[in-house]
Amino acid sequence: MTHKTLQDHLAGWAGADSLRQGVAESVHALAGAAVKIAELIAAGPLAGEMAKVRGYHEEGGDSQKELDAIADGLVLEALRLAPVAVFGSEEAEEPVALSPSGMLAIAVDPLDGSSNIDTNISVGTIFSILPFTGPNSLIQPGNRQLAAGFFVYGPQTSLVLTVGEGTQIFVHDRLSKKFLLANERVSIAAETNEYAINGSNARHWDNAVRCYIEDCQAGADGPRGKDFNTRWVASMVAEAYRILARGGVYLYPGDARKGYAKGRLRLVYEANPIAFVMEQADGRATDGSRRILDIIPSKLHQRIPLVFGSRGEVERIARYQIGSADLPERAPLFGKRGLLRA
Repeated sequence: MTHKTLQDHLAGWAGADSLRQGVAESVHALAGAAVKIAELIAAGPLAGEMAKVRGYHEEGGDSQKELDAIADGLVLEALRLAPVAVFGSEEAEEPVALSPSGMLAIAVDPLDGSSNIDTNISVGTIFSILPFTGPNSLIQPGNRQLAAGFFVYGPQTSLVLTVGEGTQIFVHDRLSKKFLLANERVSIAAETNEYAINGSNARHWDNAVRCYIEDCQAGADGPRGKDFNTRWVASMVAEAYRILARGGVYLYPGDARKGYAKGRLRLVYEANPIAFVMEQADGRATDGSRRILDIIPSKLHQRIPLVFGSRGEVERIARYQIGSADLPERAPLFGKRGLLRA
């Protein structure tokens, strides 16, 4: 079976349009960096202490691992050769000016899921490509993205990509050293019986999130009338890839912990590109109630709650949030009744 290459796919999409050609060139540059990152990850401890903490970010206090910094450098160097005017990284406090004639602004999370570096669990690189409009080009709502996607470094090195014409999945072929098209049109099932959330934080959730999860946990005997499975691997790209493959919903809500009230994931670097991919695959993405792609960032490293995945479940979670004032108060653990039925 012959698979179309990423290069052929993007060339056919871009045609003679100079802006699209710039996007294609930037995606190719990111793919080159991703292959190098994948090789480092595949080497595991043979590559050195990749999980070693180098320091902590001023913005939010997150730790920076050795591989975070290396991945950031590889992506930055790759994009210097693309028509990119400004580069923003989750690993840097401020954006970096690149080509004076560049037509694009690119935001990247160089290594999502870096807490898993030393555990042989899939991690990835997330990117968002925007038109360059001036100094604040990275602070645009997600609905202005020209392209977005993420690489997954796992058993396969995969690229999930959207240029606004559906969501495609490419897999890196180690023999030809090319990314080959594996799924031309991803479509997420509207309904699901699988959810992903970090249940260890249940005591900190608001009443709406607690009620939703408890109704799922009640299974076939509860208000949902069916059994659910739960998943959590602490790597958002791995969770997103699984949802693209078989449906599901992912929740990273804000909660009562210090520094978590407004969520923990970054709107520009993580939520916007994931939301674009999800919507182009017939899924949805919200902050619990609002569409992610319509939210105007207030700052480069803005944090936000994030819910994405199967359309029906994301919309249901929004109803829990909107109707939270009418939900019954429950004990921190399992309640008996739910207000919102299937």
